[in-house]
Amino acid sequence: MSIKTRAALLRGPYDIDLVEKELVCGENEVIVKNNLIGICGSDKSFYRGHLPKNTGASRKEPKFPFELGHESGGVVVEAGSKVTDYKVGDHVMAFGWNNNYADYFKTPTWQLQPAPEGLDPDLASLGEPISCAMYSGMNCRVQLGDTVVVMGAGFAGQIIAQCVKKKGAYQVIMVDVLDGKLQIAKKLGADVIINSKKTDVYDAVMELTHGVGADVVVEAAGTQESFNTASRIIRHNGKFVFYSWVTQPITLDISRWHDDGLEFVNTCLVHHTWHHRFVWTPEVLRPVQQGTINIKSLITNEFKLADLKKGFELADKDDSAIKIVFRP
Repeated sequence: MSIKTRAALLRGPYDIDLVEKELVCGENEVIVKNNLIGICGSDKSFYRGHLPKNTGASRKEPKFPFELGHESGGVVVEAGSKVTDYKVGDHVMAFGWNNNYADYFKTPTWQLQPAPEGLDPDLASLGEPISCAMYSGMNCRVQLGDTVVVMGAGFAGQIIAQCVKKKGAYQVIMVDVLDGKLQIAKKLGADVIINSKKTDVYDAVMELTHGVGADVVVEAAGTQESFNTASRIIRHNGKFVFYSWVTQPITLDISRWHDDGLEFVNTCLVHHTWHHRFVWTPEVLRPVQQGTINIKSLITNEFKLADLKKGFELADKDDSAIKIVFRP
């Protein structure tokens, strides 16, 4: 049995379209009918032509033409003859690069995660980006009373900021270049917001911490400037938390990394093994399911899948859009 689907093909920078594709389910694969698909920050980088030189061994080689998409979820409609961990009708979340900007996608089962029972289907469809951000917030080693700076008020940064505040951070400082995103962060619980285009971040953080620096800085903006600013504003022996993916080489001033004994914490859930992910995902989604973390406010734009081009044009031109989604 085969299933026909529309699926995204990124032929080159800014050249994306839906093409017809036929899916044939392998014996160790399943086919999933999508409910919702999200644009990831890495998808925007690919769309702009900023492909990394190499990537994880389990992923498709990042070269044009590229079958884009990984943030989605839905219902299993077909399972291969050797599949024992999923069955038709199961609700699942995608955790792999399987051309997910589509009506249907095909995947090996280890790149799926069961959707927690009772979780809103739209949130389950964004289970991968939500889980990644929640994992970062819950494992960035924030302690009660810490001052935490989150660099970047995008989807992940907004979730991480909420999470560390709930964990007991004394003050959460959100840094971005867009006032709209910063105002959302303020509404969702950030104590201080800083527009780095208008205010010197180093001076502001030093004033707020009486010259000591932040205990923890989470880098979720993914720029050279953000990485170097983060390095400057951490206190002696403080924690530098990696989250964002920078797809191109950047220049870093790393003198402080050595002289101030900074601690580096890699909080990228999906870059451990799928075994780690399988254990951690239910735990990090539990606060979301309980309503402790506000996700729906971060879904700023919705398009039909047929309007894929329009969605990516918006993502490229309007950085105030936090999470853009498509519905088949």
